[in-house]
Order: sequence, then C-alpha cells, then structure tokens
Amino acid sequence: MPSELAPWRIAGTYLESCNCEAICPCRRVGGRSGGRSTYGVCMGALSWAIERGAVGAVELAGLNVAMALRYDDDEPGSPWDFLLYLDERADERQRGALEAIFLGRLGGTPHEQFPWVWKPSRPLGVRAVPIEIDHAPRRGWFRAGIEVSVRVGEPVDGREPVTCVIPGHDRPGAELHGDALEVSAAPLEFRFDRRCAYRSTFNYASG
Repeated sequence: MPSELAPWRIAGTYLESCNCEAICPCRRVGGRSGGRSTYGVCMGALSWAIERGAVGAVELAGLNVAMALRYDDDEPGSPWDFLLYLDERADERQRGALEAIFLGRLGGTPHEQFPWVWKPSRPLGVRAVPIEIDHAPRRGWFRAGIEVSVRVGEPVDGREPVTCVIPGHDRPGAELHGDALEVSAAPLEFRFDRRCAYRSTFNYASG
C-alpha cells in the first residue's frame, strides 16, 4: 500500500453512462447546477483510462478503472452502492494505489469530485478484472470483465457547455447518446438502451 503522504496525480480520459435521459439532469448545463436524476434512481457505470500518473514511485500510466453504481435520490443522503473494478494487469502495488485513490484514502481532489467519497456510500467490493476501454469521441465503449458493458453513440445536440463533477466542472466534455448499458453484478443488475452518456478528461491529484 502506498504511503498516505506520497504525492500522487493521475490524468487521462473518462466515459460514463447511466439510465437518465440526455442531457443527464445531474450535469451542469451552461454553468447552471443540476438536480434530481430523471427517474429518481440513478444506475450507471463509469470508466477511466489513465494516460499518465503515479502515486509516489508507483507508476499507473496505461491502466484502467471502472465502476458500477446505484443510488436513490429519495433515500436520506442518497448513498452510493458501488463496485470498483481495477485493471487485472496491475501488480499488487498498483492495485493498492488505485484502490486508495478511488476510495478517497489518499485525499486530494477525490474528496471534492467523487460523490461516493464525500457522500454516504456502501461499497460492495473491489474486483480485479480485464478492463477494455475505447474512449473514442464517437461510438466509444468499455467493458469490465463479464459484469459491465457500455456502448455510447453520437453527441447530443446543444450549444451550451455541459460539465460533470466526477471528471471536473473545470473541464470541457460532451453529452452523448447512450446506446447500451448493462451491469450484471448482483446486487447491481440492470440494462438500459438509448439513455445518456458523457465523455471528458480528468486530472486528479493529492493537492
């Protein structure tokens, strides 16, 4: 496990999809704050392709991370139930570093940008699986083992900027049509077609 005092930074590309209708009402549109999810319960999957970064001397470039999630707007605190998926290509030290970052144990920007860190949450586990990612601007997709599959489509028409807290409201992104979203990881099990997706970049750091 990397030291909690080790400086760290990771950067790369981000892609997510959920069961909301596009444009996802959780986003900021034209700088205006978002609100409740379309159906009151959000179910989705997130992915990060790390292009560069490290925790201390532990190199993380080239590794992938994914997450499956669910939360209910009407449950007090709207806690996140989530599964975290780590790239099975990572060695023990790399997995420890990734888990520490994405669960907020190393502090820094995750405490401002990851709702499952700064809100109540119910972690369902951490799994090392093959994670395949193609964050192409159009027709992107990702898979985490046999439990998570996402395929997205074309950008949503709109002239105002759309941003999301997880990659960062300071970063440009694109709202997309979601082609298919499927999670089969009990107790998270759902499938949706033609909903919403979002693509951006991220740059997280210890401070």
